[in-house]
Amino acid sequence: MGTNTKLYEINIRTFLRRYDSPEKRATFNDIPLTFWKSLADKGFNYIWLMGIWETCPSVIPEHCFQEGLVNSYNRALKNWTKEDVIGSPYAINRYEINSSLGDKDELRFLRKIIHSLGMKLILDFIPNHFSVDTIYKESNPNLFLQASEDDLKDDPHTFFRSKTNPEIIFAHGRDPFFPAWTDTIQLNYFNQDTRTFMINTLLGITEICDGVRCDMSMLVMNNIFLNTWRGVINNSHIQVPEVEFWKEAINKVKSENQNFLLIAETYWDLEWDLQQLGFDYTYDKKLLDRLKDGTPRSIHEHLKADLSYQLKSVRFIENHDEDRVTQSLGTERSLAAAIIISTIHGMHLFFEGQFGGYRIKLPVQLGKEPHEHEVKSIEKFYDKLFEITNHEVFHKGIWKLLDINSSWERNNSFNNILAWNWSYAGHQRLIVVNYSNTVSQCRIKLDVEGYEENFKLIDLLHNTTYWRNSEEVHHTGLFIELQAFKSHIFSY
Repeated sequence: MGTNTKLYEINIRTFLRRYDSPEKRATFNDIPLTFWKSLADKGFNYIWLMGIWETCPSVIPEHCFQEGLVNSYNRALKNWTKEDVIGSPYAINRYEINSSLGDKDELRFLRKIIHSLGMKLILDFIPNHFSVDTIYKESNPNLFLQASEDDLKDDPHTFFRSKTNPEIIFAHGRDPFFPAWTDTIQLNYFNQDTRTFMINTLLGITEICDGVRCDMSMLVMNNIFLNTWRGVINNSHIQVPEVEFWKEAINKVKSENQNFLLIAETYWDLEWDLQQLGFDYTYDKKLLDRLKDGTPRSIHEHLKADLSYQLKSVRFIENHDEDRVTQSLGTERSLAAAIIISTIHGMHLFFEGQFGGYRIKLPVQLGKEPHEHEVKSIEKFYDKLFEITNHEVFHKGIWKLLDINSSWERNNSFNNILAWNWSYAGHQRLIVVNYSNTVSQCRIKLDVEGYEENFKLIDLLHNTTYWRNSEEVHHTGLFIELQAFKSHIFSY
């Protein structure tokens, strides 16, 4: 059974500032109903409000003006001020709604609006760490990974001494391939009390939303956690738990609410493992990497993955962590990539500003966004794409990756072309994309048995009609010639 689930990400801390007035700062209630209706009309199923939780302003002076961050602020926002720096939304104090955005009653009302339009609400869950100044550091210090004097001496960037109890040394949260995030404190996932606390926290979140996007979810897997913190764990004689945290947590959540959605941000080829632990969806960063740096053949091979895996993959070409796609790929190539991710299996993630062709990546620490003009041609493209993909054939149909054949001998440009089709209840859609910077030709054999001798193909993208001979298409193949990064979406 095909899927075409759409997720829309909003950086809510900056988005709300668009609705500020001289009298007051905007809250959830100030977002106009027409905005939510526009997303429902585009076929979105889920709205992800990124950055909703309470943070610790106290960390900003010490941790948010490092050279690399300041450089990123300079690139993104001219004439930014210190007041524009509001800290990372992924270094949170606790799972309470940030009071500058609204309160629980406003969020509940917003959720009702979203539900009334047939959509559901996704929020963040950050399993690996809290803010370095979280209230829990004092009230529940044993939740966090504690280290030794030697650890602090050897690596003062990763480890730090408690200000209130100098005998305790904590670890900052980290990804093992990068320096530690000094605005965070690392949770200890080999401590059952920590696991219980975080499971109960997650259960609390299920009461106010319909799903969570789990930040860097692979970091708390047993093997990853062990390899990241092996020195501390060995010195402390901490035992590795028998059960994975996610298995325990997801089983508990699903037993309380089987429809609650869990999305894993994950990398390092751990997508399948996390799906097996119970995640409904996992990030497909590998597809984005191939769209950026790979060949059309590598994309074709990627789409041969097991159907059950593909159905649980989140396809995206930009989000708050990635460069804006019109900047990273260029306009024409970005639109071809958008067609690819929108017409294959899985969940399709789009980021606020993507439809306007925004080019500036905003550091998550900034609370103010630059003004960018929407590119009307890109807006029209996405409107057309969503109009096409809202058809039931993309939701209920059978998807098939197609083989591409050379149009004539010694013409290898067919390797630049990707194609697949959807079929449902007599409806057929053929998607063909030239994912290269050169004119390319190919032939694609289609099963048109039972069609009239000459049959009609309508290119829905360009409102163009073609007549083709069914015998030729069936035996020799439909001839395709496409300019660089151009596409067809045929109904036939």
